[in-house]
Amino acid sequence: MILAVASGKGGTGKTTIAVSLALSLAGGEGPAPMVVDCDVEEPNAALFLRPEILEREEVGQLIPEIDAAKCNYCGECARVCQYNAIAVVAERVLVFPELCHGCGSCTLNCPQGAIREVLNVMGVMERGVASGIDFAQGRLNVGEPMAVPIIRALKRWVLPPRPPTSEKASTQDRVHILDAPPGNACPVVETMRGADFVLMVTEPTPFGLHDLRLAVDVARGELGLPVGVVINRDGIGDQGVEAFCKAEEIPILMRIPLDRRIAEAYSEGLPLIEVLPSWREKLRVLYGQILEIVEQRVQRKVGEGT
Repeated sequence: MILAVASGKGGTGKTTIAVSLALSLAGGEGPAPMVVDCDVEEPNAALFLRPEILEREEVGQLIPEIDAAKCNYCGECARVCQYNAIAVVAERVLVFPELCHGCGSCTLNCPQGAIREVLNVMGVMERGVASGIDFAQGRLNVGEPMAVPIIRALKRWVLPPRPPTSEKASTQDRVHILDAPPGNACPVVETMRGADFVLMVTEPTPFGLHDLRLAVDVARGELGLPVGVVINRDGIGDQGVEAFCKAEEIPILMRIPLDRRIAEAYSEGLPLIEVLPSWREKLRVLYGQILEIVEQRVQRKVGEGT
């Protein structure tokens, strides 16, 4: 099971849910759950889990390097680059790593063979153990503009190979909980891609509803993934989120009330279930609901022959 925890709006409590859900499932039957912090620009799950890091690996993407002895400045590399990451000015080739997407078109199309690819280090990936669960995170270097290559590499590094069809995806023993970045841009899309379920954590406010709509459009509309909602700080705001979920037939799987104890625990780097142990069983029930939805979806696809 690969479960993405997303939000659209930042600050809704997705890391609180991701961490506490993993801790609630730890110690049960089967392999330990894994938390994968995909918010590589501002990873913070480690603040709550305090993992022991056992492995660390630099990560980046391949960018072009020009061999001036072979280059005749024909400009073909700049012509084929869709991201304007190469410019040929007189007898000089300029490479802009911050624009390069590592597609390799320039290398493939250089008629002189004057381009080779070298690794541009953009950040690091780390993994280890914490409180009975496995942990992994990515960290983008300061000043780097693109988070997606780090997230993509992190997922390849820690997630198991997927079966050729989705029939077995929901019955995997291990749950991998992906803590997504806020927003609805490319880093969030890359985090959710390939997940079995997306758990949206929102708050019942106009801002929460606005970003929830966008996040649902991405997860369900663009990626075709099943979605459920957790309403955090339940009791504030208005009924807009409730009405939206009802109209879109999105299940509200959990409600967490506005509680000062939860906010104080968060400010001290303490997981929800450490200060309110009764939520451990509630989170296990939440996971059971998610697993049931995913299994029903898989059975339906099998019945349809897809």
